[in-house]
Amino acid sequence: MSGTLVLDSEALSKLSRCHRDMTVWLDVARKLDLLVVTSAATLVEARDPKVPQAAFDHAVSLAKVRPVTEEIARAASRLLAAESLHGHTYAIDATLTATAHMEHGDVTVITSDTGDLRRLCLPRIAVEPI
Repeated sequence: MSGTLVLDSEALSKLSRCHRDMTVWLDVARKLDLLVVTSAATLVEARDPKVPQAAFDHAVSLAKVRPVTEEIARAASRLLAAESLHGHTYAIDATLTATAHMEHGDVTVITSDTGDLRRLCLPRIAVEPI
């Protein structure tokens, strides 16, 4: 693997709907041999009851789901504190960001919330809009 593509909740949600934006990103990931990951917490935020469970499960199966460990939770907490942020509004974004920080090599986060994610991500992590 030469790098990692990290999916936020909107990216995962669009993938479960087979949205063209995400199918293109998945094609790029395959061609570049990128690992596709998301945070376990992202699954909770991304689940839309209007989307059939099988479609959601298939989208999730295309990514490696990283667990929310104590290490990730503490790292997310530190990221929020460093930016003087707190609370549920930023919790899942911070958890996803901490997950992205644990990945090696080139890391790109695909998100609908570029402002908050760029604020939380280290400079080595690319943040791209979906």
